[in-house]
Amino acid sequence: MKKLIAMLLTLAMVLSLAACGAQSTPTQAATEAPAAAETKAPATTEAPAAKEIKVGIAAPDVTHGWVAGVAYYAEKYCKENNLDYMITTSKDAASMTTALDDLVAWGATVIVSWPQWTGMETALQNIIDSGIPVVNFDVDVDCQGIYKVTGDNYDMGYQSAKYITEKVGPAANIVVMDVPSSGSVCELRKQGFYDYLKEVSYDESNIFEVQLESFARDKGLAGMADVLEAHPQIDAVFSMDDETSMGAIQAITEAGRKDIKAITGGGGCQEYFRMINDPAYADLGLASALYSPAMSQDAIRTAIDVLQGGHPESVVVIPTTIVSADNVADYLDPENTVY
Repeated sequence: MKKLIAMLLTLAMVLSLAACGAQSTPTQAATEAPAAAETKAPATTEAPAAKEIKVGIAAPDVTHGWVAGVAYYAEKYCKENNLDYMITTSKDAASMTTALDDLVAWGATVIVSWPQWTGMETALQNIIDSGIPVVNFDVDVDCQGIYKVTGDNYDMGYQSAKYITEKVGPAANIVVMDVPSSGSVCELRKQGFYDYLKEVSYDESNIFEVQLESFARDKGLAGMADVLEAHPQIDAVFSMDDETSMGAIQAITEAGRKDIKAITGGGGCQEYFRMINDPAYADLGLASALYSPAMSQDAIRTAIDVLQGGHPESVVVIPTTIVSADNVADYLDPENTVY
């Protein structure tokens, strides 16, 4: 009996030790778990979401073909790049202020503005201060943090003078078609024109100016008709706008004059480009100092660049190109039936 009890005690101790051994010896899965935990890669940080692009464009009412061209190219760019956009047009500073409020309410994340009047500073500054990038097109507005995209009015006149003088030589009779109501636009173009003439010591005694009420084609027609009646010999016409030039060409053609050998323009009008490309007008030496309405696309690109953290120049100036019979084919846009 004592032997049986001893044997049972011995067996119990063996089983107890076996159980303890089973609990203290980890399984393979348990040994790998800590290692896996130690080598596990840290959770990746998600990239910040791209900022939504909604382009708001505040433009004046269309009173000139060039204005229509600006809207055409802006809309074309937005469509080609699948951008959400809204274009508003306004007749004065008050209505544009309301239009800007509408664009902000719509959710515009960038705004391209083209104010033609004074009194827009407060409205635009409030938008900038709210964190929405604003790019002004073509004109200056005194706001902190605003960007501007523009052509070079001074260089337009400078390059036009160079083109004319190379065409007609020294001591030519040159008509300058001025539009005083355009303010700094014509002032700068005239300044560039006369500065080039001074640089080359050009004889300015036969240069005379005629003042027009606007750049409209009918004003160019009427003004040129008066000039032709008063001056039997004219060699060149420094017109600062394509539509003015087309009016002047109509007057010259109707008068049957053959003395004019160079006519400039300015802007980027497709109808005028087609005239430059037409052999019927070759003797008139047509050209245009490009101030393209397609610059509105540069304004949109600049605004998006700012939105996405870029640092473009605060003023982007598009250089002047003279479009003549030599290169006009590069600027023809058959799809543009607007301007």
